[in-house]
Amino acid sequence: MPSRFRRVLLIGKPGSAETESSLKELTQFLRQQGCEVLAAGETKADLAIVIGGDGTMLGAARDLVRHHVPLVGINQGRLGFMTDIGHADMYTGVTAILEGHYAIEERTLLDAEITRGGASHLRTIALNEAVIGKGSQGRLIEFELSVDGEFVYTLRADGMIVATPTGSTAYALSAQGPILHPAVPALTLVPLNPHTLSARPVSVSDRSVIEIRMVHALDARAHFDGLALADMAAGDRLILKRSADVVRFVHPPGYRYFATLRGKLGWGESIEKRRATD
Repeated sequence: MPSRFRRVLLIGKPGSAETESSLKELTQFLRQQGCEVLAAGETKADLAIVIGGDGTMLGAARDLVRHHVPLVGINQGRLGFMTDIGHADMYTGVTAILEGHYAIEERTLLDAEITRGGASHLRTIALNEAVIGKGSQGRLIEFELSVDGEFVYTLRADGMIVATPTGSTAYALSAQGPILHPAVPALTLVPLNPHTLSARPVSVSDRSVIEIRMVHALDARAHFDGLALADMAAGDRLILKRSADVVRFVHPPGYRYFATLRGKLGWGESIEKRRATD
């Protein structure tokens, strides 16, 4: 049965000799399989194969989501929560996918808008998270948080992370936020070093509209997946809601979400494995 993935876009981290070598090898391999290999910048692809770490995957996902191109990642980074084919398994994983053995998983995106003086100042998207944070001067910022039009609190802190399930294993995890399974229709709000002991991470429906209004914002900034940046001023509002678009990840046979967590986070071995070695 012919593969549905005939036009394949290859994306790799620029400036990496290891990645360049893998791209050349994979280009030759794909052509031997009868695929048309597309150069970076193309968007009319059946599949994008991303070689690198999660940062490379984030950039590719943001660029291709509007074009509905599914993505699969080959991990040459350190953690690789989104790039789940190891480099040693590159040919095996890609072959299985081309032969039709794969699963497609949809991941939630955030639509983000900053308004200033009632007018739109910036529009962007976020696959991992949107972050309001202090700038280089290091002073606490103050902001009001509302969910679905209901006031939640005013907080002085280093900032606030609003993360998708995909982003719950990124910056939000480092800030002691919860891990959200990708199938959970939720967003998590994680305060960054709040100036109170009562502010804790909160999870809300991903159908909620989240609004953060800056009260005191000296040198405050907003970040989106670490790839888009905007300065924030007092009175600015960051409005976040679930996007109508989704990112589609292609997983090879054998992919398991909790197996990925065990491997990346160093969780203990299973009881069955320990018993087998006793």
